[in-house]
Amino acid sequence: MKYVNFEEQILPTQHDFFMREALKEAHLAFEADEIPIGAIIVTNGRIIGRGHNLTQRLNDVTAHAEMQAFTAATNYLGAKYLLDCSLYVTLEPCIMCAGAAFWTQISQIVFGAYDPQRGFKRLQSSVLHPKTTLIGGVLQNECSELIKSFFQKKRKS
Repeated sequence: MKYVNFEEQILPTQHDFFMREALKEAHLAFEADEIPIGAIIVTNGRIIGRGHNLTQRLNDVTAHAEMQAFTAATNYLGAKYLLDCSLYVTLEPCIMCAGAAFWTQISQIVFGAYDPQRGFKRLQSSVLHPKTTLIGGVLQNECSELIKSFFQKKRKS
């Protein structure tokens, strides 16, 4: 749904707004020479967790953006479950991150770019918790262009 103000200007949707926040995290990863994926966790319109890819910096294959955001959000809430929370992530989660999302019982996952090679749906579409809703393709072009530009830069190096 789009919201229109009195000047007939189209305002961003809630999903666009929060995906732009996830893109800010992805840009931090890009600047740190990490694969530019960003994630945030939202509850009641408030960001309670942020994360971006840290796999190179931490030398840890599990340090994905989603995992960083899950940890930040659960620490904020003081609980292991993310009920009534939404994950916004710039790339379709991999099977590991989708599995972690299952265990958090997160209510909603909203992602930007699809990942036909490593996205969880390629391997198993029913890996999410039965109560989790999924929305894909939010700001898809912006999310995928950032990843493409990262790998183009890498090829030139």
